[in-house]
Amino acid sequence: MTFSGHAPGSREYRRLIVGLFFAGIATFAQLYSAQAVLPQISSDLSVTPATAALSVSAATLGLALAVIPWSMVADRIGRVPAMATGVLTATVFGLTAPLSGEIATLLVLRFAEGVALGAVPAVALAYLSEEVEVTHAAAAAGSYIAGTTVGGLLGRIGSGIVGEVGGWRAGILSVAVMCAAAAALFLWLTPRARGFVPGRLRADRGPGILEKLRAPLRSPLQWALYAQGFLLMGAFVAVYNYLGFHLSAEPFVLPAWVVTLLFLAYLAGTVSSPWAGALASRIGRFPVLLASIGVMAAGAGLLLVPVAAIVLLGLVLFTAGFFGAHAIASGWTPVAAGPASRAQASSLYYFAYYAGSSLFGWMLGLVFGAASWGWFVAVIVAMCAAAALAAVSALRGAPTGQPPS
Repeated sequence: MTFSGHAPGSREYRRLIVGLFFAGIATFAQLYSAQAVLPQISSDLSVTPATAALSVSAATLGLALAVIPWSMVADRIGRVPAMATGVLTATVFGLTAPLSGEIATLLVLRFAEGVALGAVPAVALAYLSEEVEVTHAAAAAGSYIAGTTVGGLLGRIGSGIVGEVGGWRAGILSVAVMCAAAAALFLWLTPRARGFVPGRLRADRGPGILEKLRAPLRSPLQWALYAQGFLLMGAFVAVYNYLGFHLSAEPFVLPAWVVTLLFLAYLAGTVSSPWAGALASRIGRFPVLLASIGVMAAGAGLLLVPVAAIVLLGLVLFTAGFFGAHAIASGWTPVAAGPASRAQASSLYYFAYYAGSSLFGWMLGLVFGAASWGWFVAVIVAMCAAAALAAVSALRGAPTGQPPS
């Protein structure tokens, strides 16, 4: 009998969702552990805020460059073995990076860590779309994105709290140890793939990698989805990179531990990503995507108010909107691409996503350092508007890969 995907309520479905939840923790806690201690890195290594932020951008750049090669590896050896290899290798680099004595060494190790971490975002959504019934693919993707938000939160909160007591090195190291445990749970829980046969086990290898990449690159729909990742992720990482510096200065002058706790706003994404996926299953992906971008832009506007409570509200809305939009765009990409180039389409999305993170996470630091906070926020809102324009131009009425309800 042809395998049509695991159904919600089945043992395999639960293990798949929980396993990928821990993969998201193992990946994104490591990726963003440096973000909460950027002021300490800047002070301890005597570098500017924009240079300190390169410790985040180096990891995301490595990830961006690695996602397409990882999709090729996954096609060859299988989805779960590729993710397992990447997560375990990244954990080794994560345990080594805090030993760095200078910024150059830290950046090299963080770049290598990002390359290894690329396995999970390159493969996870393709794996989900192959292993879950098509009618539940959007909701399952939202659940996976929720795991990535928990990972990002734990990485920031853990390194920030431990780092305030023991320094930035202890903060990053504590997160790497936690990620090793999460990686072990991922390996234990995740079921073997049934909806995909690795290339090494197939007599017919199918189209080559260039052909698989060519198909999504010819699609205006895919380009519009990649624009969502590039622009929205760039805006998101830039806000989280530099908000701590902004809140540590006048008129706020908040202590480091309070700034660290603001990362709890990440929980808004944990709620909004599965909610957006479930809502998209009922009313369609396009309206949920546009609404999420609107919430994100509104939250960014509130960051201009010089009142800490209003800034926190703005950060919650900004985060919820971002993760809602990301859950829709990232889940839409492999489904719309079709089975022949599913992993490559997903990898291209994440290439754009992390390229935006690396570029804008550093470049908007120059805006932050040279201009006012108001100009910084204006650029963030403009990036949200550009993403919405791309969505309207190519995604309105586009097929979503879901059967009609």
